[in-house]
Amino acid sequence: MPKSKRSRTFNLTQVNKKGREQKDKLFQNIRDAVPDYQHCIVFSVDNMRNTYLKNVRRELSDSRLFFGKTKLMAKALGQTPEEAVAPGIDAIARLLTGNVGLVFTNRAVESVLSYFDGLALVDFARAGVVATRTFAIPPGVVHATAGEVHADNDVPLEHTLEPELRRLGVPTRMVKGRVVLGAEDGEGEPYVVCKEGDVLDSRQTRLLKMFDVCLSEFKVKVPAYWSAATGEVTEIDASAMDQD
Repeated sequence: MPKSKRSRTFNLTQVNKKGREQKDKLFQNIRDAVPDYQHCIVFSVDNMRNTYLKNVRRELSDSRLFFGKTKLMAKALGQTPEEAVAPGIDAIARLLTGNVGLVFTNRAVESVLSYFDGLALVDFARAGVVATRTFAIPPGVVHATAGEVHADNDVPLEHTLEPELRRLGVPTRMVKGRVVLGAEDGEGEPYVVCKEGDVLDSRQTRLLKMFDVCLSEFKVKVPAYWSAATGEVTEIDASAMDQD
């Protein structure tokens, strides 16, 4: 008789503790980095992308970059003068709120700030992002960029995408093998995908991606940094701490 699958014994000592171990490792790595570097820079990220963050790590390969739970990072630095792992660094711990990380570096602070200032990478928006501008599909034959470039330099949208457009709520139809919105001669109203200030949903972001419209920008801001030589924190962009 086969063994019943209802009665099984699970040994709780085999529970994976990887999550706790990773937190402990991050905590210790931050504490160990403090005496090895001259500066600790707080940075915040707009429109986080792991791929772009990996590029930042490669560019700052001689530095240490940490991006984790803010409470854990603050605790690692020390949240009071008595707990601080270095003089004055507890002031950095108190600034760790929102979507922020830490860079420990021996480079000149100005060079790191210059690198971050020039780092602006556009990408497709995700659901929940606020639209930075209005985007609408013009009436007539629908083109691949929906009017983002002149029709003479564009190509008609592939007919295989027409069912997907209708599924996403765009009132298109097929006319002589081409995807058309409204009348073929361009008469009719444009279809507004999003307006500036809209909080985008998954349907809108899918349409934006179909027409290769990027409304998201990966941008790094630096609110403040700490220097070991002075034990002081220099604030740069206080507004960057408001990021979620």
